[in-house]
Amino acid sequence: MHARRAATALRTLLLAGSAMIAVAATTGSGRAAPATITSSGQYLTPAAAPGAVFTALNPGLADNPSYVAGQAISTAVSPDGKTLLVLTSGYNLVNDASGKVIPADSEEYVFVYDISNDKPVQKQVLKVPNTWAGISFSPDGQHFYVSGGVDDDVHTYALGASGWAEIGTPFALGHAAVAGNPLSQGGVGFLVKPQAAGLATTADGKSLLVANFYNDSLSIVPLSGGVPGGAATEVQLRPGVINAAQDGVAGGEYPFWVVANGNSTAYVSSERDREVDVVSLTGTPQVTARIKVAGNPNRMVLSADGKYLYVACDNEADVEVISTASNTVVDTIRTTAPSSYVGMPKYFHGTAPNSLALSRDGTRLYVTNGGTNSVAVIALNTAKPEVIGLLPTGYYPNSVSVSPDGKMLYVVNGKSMPGPNPCNEKLAADVPASCTPLQHYNQYILQLSKAGFLTMPVPATEEMEELTRLVAHNNHFSFHESARDRSMMAFLHRHIKHIIYIIRENRTYDQILGDLGEGNGDPALAEFGKTYTPNVHRVAWNFVDLDNFYDTAEVSGNGWPWSTSARESDYGTKALPVNYAGRGLSYDWEGTNRNVNVGIASLAGRKAANPLYPDDPNLLPGTGNVAAPDGPHGQVQRGYLWDAALRAGLSIRNYGFFIDLGRYNLSGALAKYGIPEINDAYAQKIKVAYATNPDLAPFTDPYFRGFDNTIADYYREQEWSREFTNYVRHHDLPSLELVRLMHDHTGNFTTAQNGVNTPGLQIADNDYAVGKLIQTVAHSPYASSTLIFIVEDDAQDGPDHVDGHRSEAFVVGPYVRHHAVVSARYSTVNMIRTMEDILGIGPMTLNDAYERPMTAVFSRDDRKWTFNAAVPQPLSATTLPIKAQTQDEPEWQPLHNAAWWANKTKGYDWRKEDAIPAVAYDHILWEGMMPGKPYPTERNGRDYSR
Repeated sequence: MHARRAATALRTLLLAGSAMIAVAATTGSGRAAPATITSSGQYLTPAAAPGAVFTALNPGLADNPSYVAGQAISTAVSPDGKTLLVLTSGYNLVNDASGKVIPADSEEYVFVYDISNDKPVQKQVLKVPNTWAGISFSPDGQHFYVSGGVDDDVHTYALGASGWAEIGTPFALGHAAVAGNPLSQGGVGFLVKPQAAGLATTADGKSLLVANFYNDSLSIVPLSGGVPGGAATEVQLRPGVINAAQDGVAGGEYPFWVVANGNSTAYVSSERDREVDVVSLTGTPQVTARIKVAGNPNRMVLSADGKYLYVACDNEADVEVISTASNTVVDTIRTTAPSSYVGMPKYFHGTAPNSLALSRDGTRLYVTNGGTNSVAVIALNTAKPEVIGLLPTGYYPNSVSVSPDGKMLYVVNGKSMPGPNPCNEKLAADVPASCTPLQHYNQYILQLSKAGFLTMPVPATEEMEELTRLVAHNNHFSFHESARDRSMMAFLHRHIKHIIYIIRENRTYDQILGDLGEGNGDPALAEFGKTYTPNVHRVAWNFVDLDNFYDTAEVSGNGWPWSTSARESDYGTKALPVNYAGRGLSYDWEGTNRNVNVGIASLAGRKAANPLYPDDPNLLPGTGNVAAPDGPHGQVQRGYLWDAALRAGLSIRNYGFFIDLGRYNLSGALAKYGIPEINDAYAQKIKVAYATNPDLAPFTDPYFRGFDNTIADYYREQEWSREFTNYVRHHDLPSLELVRLMHDHTGNFTTAQNGVNTPGLQIADNDYAVGKLIQTVAHSPYASSTLIFIVEDDAQDGPDHVDGHRSEAFVVGPYVRHHAVVSARYSTVNMIRTMEDILGIGPMTLNDAYERPMTAVFSRDDRKWTFNAAVPQPLSATTLPIKAQTQDEPEWQPLHNAAWWANKTKGYDWRKEDAIPAVAYDHILWEGMMPGKPYPTERNGRDYSR
């Protein structure tokens, strides 16, 4: 055990070092700037600029006065420059002490600030039931408008003697479900509702323009005295809907933002189709041009003279400059860093430019880079527009505005790290008086993700240079791989020829490994300890216990992008909290868009895969995916790990990643269209998996079932094992295998087969499948050349005493250290970087390019390894064909049966990830697995390894 004692000593040094880094980062002059570290390893220093003030957005709830809103998304300055509006669009759900949502406290907000003296003074907070990014002043400055998102309407506010107030009822945009179509809910797609997005008014104030994000159209709403009235005109943006001769041609889909040029022209950003649609507003409104851009266009701003349209484009990390005279792109401005900057990163995917603001004199363009937590300052009064500096912001800036005199910037961001509970009596010497018991029941990770409001004087030149270096430091742009890292990764690249990458679902470190007996685990939080998960306990104990590992994502919606591409799209980042709060939008993060499988290009192919698919060639035609990442060198939508492997000439195989779930778990009249719930698909030659990614589809095992809690992971592992046996026989194991073992998500208690119908049994099933897969590799000819990496996509469904992102992760195989605790701070991004280095495929984004590989996990001396799976005791209560084993642990006793769990979760939708009320389910899990113990209400932050 000397190695463990040495590891503990090393842990102390690592924790001390990381703590110092997290407390302060320094600018070029050595001035200290308070810093926070994100789950991806970046540093945040929003208050670093001279004169910067970073504050929370507190709506002043009467019953929860310390509540802080999350997901600030848009800002708008009044025509007279005296008023700033800040809009939220996100989660913002507040629960009572029983975990139920408090409707009056669970709305979105418009914060109204007086900025007439530069320093913002909050004057009002207005509640809005639902929103989706759109907010705009009327030209007279006496009215403003807010898009109602999923409510398919627009709210109108007028300025009166006592301030701003909503007038009349919201203007309904009128998108109705198609009669007789059970999959229609008013939006274009399957089971999706409309979603009102960006807003703009014409110069004369007579028309309000609304981007119908989920109806692929633009609504023109008449205004009279600033108030909507009369019938709206709807302009279709899809080519095939406009002209039948263009059936099946993609265009105009996911229209997010709209800008008016005078009274005659509107520009609409089509995020999915990478184009800006030009709409003539005179005569009969219609699309007159489509301007193709390289990335996914989101927000736009027009120059004061109307000659140039500046378009922020995600994926390509640039601003594209469009001439309104010719409707062509005339310039491209990279926003990642100044071109002359010595440390300018080679990689730019992940920068995520997502909003823009022009100075009143037109010489400066300010762009928020969501992915690098910064504002890019672009000089427009030079021979060629270019970034001249970077300014640090809060976590994921979403919007920037400029004061009329050009001296002040106002930036809002959408995220924060959850960290310890600020009302934790065990941590704080003096608990804030504002803390209430209510806060203890609002610990879901999206509830803890808060917005921030940054007020910043525009820095002088010398200060901007210093701040640019700080942003570079925060994002590791100057990262240089150490000689030790380089040597170890080169060694592994020579010896490891195969990687098996397993992704599981939603568990924290403490929830599973809290009772490991080593590392920083809290045994009081081990809901599914070693009785349920003996195999991962053995893996952590016999190989490496990663007790300081963090899932980069908050939930599955960004867990899958981060786990497969080391980033998330700007659209995905903004849409996720809205979708998870039940405020509309669809789960677009695993290859489907609006629940349509866009991995299949043709109408015939889609109908063959899904008999429910309508005979509509204009329903999201082609394989455009609004949330897909680009790869390097113009590889559109090919920024996933498997794309990188294929570019490097490696072989891959997919088991369950990015599968269309639309035909799983169908009931009633639709049941006949469903894919059968069978556990021997190969034996019956029934295809149960249709890939949603066109590049992954040819390498997908059609007999390996995707996300479905009805089928046990035992049978998924059996199907994987069937193919593995053939690879052994033919000596052709792929270089990279992607394996989804998802049953630790839990669910489907009434339909689950083989008696695997309670959370404990499902977690145990998942554990055994993982153990069996490791055992199969360990006792095969590939044992000496294969590494197995295992990660949870996120850690949302359970308590952890350190952080809401901390999770279990494992590396198994040759050259993995034995009996070691590794407390280096690692994340999903570090794991991806490690796999890339071993496979020799290179990084995909600036995130994995500038993070270290997990070198501390490996040792050249630990070449030999083995593993034998244990059968978790609880599985003896199932009908899975498993032989019971003698156990060292006390005999397992069931707590509750399937009927109890089904009753507790009645009405829950288990058909896809995270469609259930997460807060309530976490409480149910605790009640069922930890009877008699109070639900944990704080993160005490203690180091239990000591």
